[in-house]
Amino acid sequence: MSYGISRDRALELLNQHLSNPNLIKHCLASEAVMRALAAHFDEDVELWGLTGLLHDLDVELTLDDLSRHTHETVRILREEGVSEEIIEAIRMHNEEAHGDKRSERFHHALAAGETITGLIIASALVYPDKKLASVKPKSVRKRYKEKLFAAGANRAIIAECELIDIPIPDFCDLCLTAMQGIADDLGL
Repeated sequence: MSYGISRDRALELLNQHLSNPNLIKHCLASEAVMRALAAHFDEDVELWGLTGLLHDLDVELTLDDLSRHTHETVRILREEGVSEEIIEAIRMHNEEAHGDKRSERFHHALAAGETITGLIIASALVYPDKKLASVKPKSVRKRYKEKLFAAGANRAIIAECELIDIPIPDFCDLCLTAMQGIADDLGL
């Protein structure tokens, strides 16, 4: 399948448009989660991974203005010739900016998957060693229920995993395992 972009080019774009290392790490974590979700659903791992990697390309350009977020990414990726399937999933991970509602498994997976990364990272950071290896699945599940913990990790969006037939406990486990697999890249 043609994605219209290679992973190497996607990484170049990330480094071109994002200066905050933590945002780049968030995109890498989202890529790992999306690859794991694609494998779980027997979907195209490369397609889903690239989508996770590129989903927040314009976050610094739009200065966290959610009404503008993803609009610039769509423009940039269309100019690059990226697959419309990737572009549409990225657009839909911020449905509020476009007046649409997510309805496809791919779209729900990206929204829930990129959102849980913040909860998992916050879970690691409360450990003395600040390592993902120290985080147990039950800890992420417990933290998910604590609404004030990592409050920016929107629980309603994470819960969209249930719309794609993955119970929250299983989703927490799958995403944690995916992120633990790239812990060195994340510095955790």
